[in-house]
Amino acid sequence: MIQELRDSYGNQFEDALIYEIVQVGTFKEIPAGFKMIEVGDYIKGMPLLVSGVIKVLRDDKDGDELLLYYLETGDTCSMTMTCCIGEVKSEIRAIAETDAKLIMIPIRKMEEWTAKYKSWRNFVFESYHNRLNELLVTLDSVAFNKMDERLVDYLKEKARVNNETSIHNTHQEIAYELHSSRVVISRLLKKLEKLGKIELHRNYIEIINL
Repeated sequence: MIQELRDSYGNQFEDALIYEIVQVGTFKEIPAGFKMIEVGDYIKGMPLLVSGVIKVLRDDKDGDELLLYYLETGDTCSMTMTCCIGEVKSEIRAIAETDAKLIMIPIRKMEEWTAKYKSWRNFVFESYHNRLNELLVTLDSVAFNKMDERLVDYLKEKARVNNETSIHNTHQEIAYELHSSRVVISRLLKKLEKLGKIELHRNYIEIINL
């Protein structure tokens, strides 16, 4: 596990911190599709993503979802950190996009390491900064981009984080994550297919030239 942490987090953490992470952290392996955090949950620890991809979503007042961002290897979730430290209920939903490995860090250690290790403090601040930027990108997309542009961006990002050109999501699932309707998404996907950008199959979407 020590080597996996070094591989995932590079030279961000000094050896002493890595050893402490291994000693006090709880290692978990989760399958794709597993719901790690639900809206309203109390979060007991902070996740360090060793491998895989996790998608973070938020519900609106009507219960519809919006994809906020993806967590990838070497990331953590700033919203999770805030909930842990503030001991408040989660306002996000986290679902494994792919099979993933992570280490859960106890709340008491999160605060202790902020004072003890400069590398940990820098990591936490950088994580807040990165997640804020991703939220701003999502906000800009919703506010200023047309749905066809958002759909193309979604498909590209989905392919990138999964490292494959096949998108194994239903039209309804895509509609949920883009906060749209299945009818609209199906129509736009058909349009992309006619343009030669994608191919629609029974159980998946193949990206050709986005």
